Amino acid sequence: MIHLMDIVVKFGDFEALHNISVHVKEGEFFTFLGPSGCGKTTTLRTITGFIEPVSGTVSMQGKNITRTPIEKRNIGIVFQSYALFPTMTVHDNIAFGLKIKKLKKEEIERKVTAIARKVDLTDDQLKKAVSQLSGGQQQRVAIARALVTEPAVICMDEPLSNLDAKLRVQLRNELKKMQKDFGITTIYVTHDQEEALTLSDRIAVFNKGYIEQIGTPNEVYNSSATEFVANFIGDINPLSAGIAEAMKLSPARNHFIRLERVRVNAPAAEGVYETEGIIESREYYGLYIKYYISAAGQTIKVIEKNDGIRIYEAGERVRVAIHPQDIMSYDRKEA
Repeated sequence: MIHLMDIVVKFGDFEALHNISVHVKEGEFFTFLGPSGCGKTTTLRTITGFIEPVSGTVSMQGKNITRTPIEKRNIGIVFQSYALFPTMTVHDNIAFGLKIKKLKKEEIERKVTAIARKVDLTDDQLKKAVSQLSGGQQQRVAIARALVTEPAVICMDEPLSNLDAKLRVQLRNELKKMQKDFGITTIYVTHDQEEALTLSDRIAVFNKGYIEQIGTPNEVYNSSATEFVANFIGDINPLSAGIAEAMKLSPARNHFIRLERVRVNAPAAEGVYETEGIIESREYYGLYIKYYISAAGQTIKVIEKNDGIRIYEAGERVRVAIHPQDIMSYDRKEA
């Protein structure tokens, strides 16, 4: 569907993207994930045509579109700021692209009405100015405007970042449902790991203009390809030299374990490393409890499912267990 091959982007002497290669499949929800300044938005803007690479190719449906003008790429775009016309009605915002294409009035009305229903915008809301709508409603307008022209691909640049936390969770669920209902290929940019894991079919993790890993949410979380990915996706415990030595792990590598993989007061099992620890503190989240445990010369973070029966208190002694198969190890980089 969308194929980037050896894309290099420079701004003056600064190389923002270093030989980026990505293949997004048809109908896929594909996310570019990474911290600020890592190259994810630059890659998205290269796909949409706002940025022209100094080398490499952008192809869509087998056709080279590297030098194709933005308006001829058949790609819908939802910007971080939504980029709506605040004084125009919702109806006219959605219809804008159709008018540019010089469609007949009757066809424009039909398409605007149909897409509004699909994104849960009412007839009353269509008559209002965009400035009268809530943030969540404005986001729906932006998505409707991007979809109404029936693009082959839709690109979204941090579309939920301006919303409050509760609405963000609600709308990302709606966003995924909408994408499945439309069956449209979607490329999504975010710095939010939870958002990426929840929404995506596959994820490309960016770091300083490189792609560290491409994989399913499960692959990037449970089989992180690099130390950067392991630390960026979710939360993780680095293991001390003492634990590494006791477990006979390579001293030439750095070793990590996810919080939910550490066991507290679990039944003894062959081959599992155990050590005694003391509960330093806890954080209560309802569904689960996060413990900070002093053990083996370090603080180990642990997530335990809240069964409503057993909660450990600060100062309690507990046994901490680590299974060798749950450890992720990476070669140390030379300074």
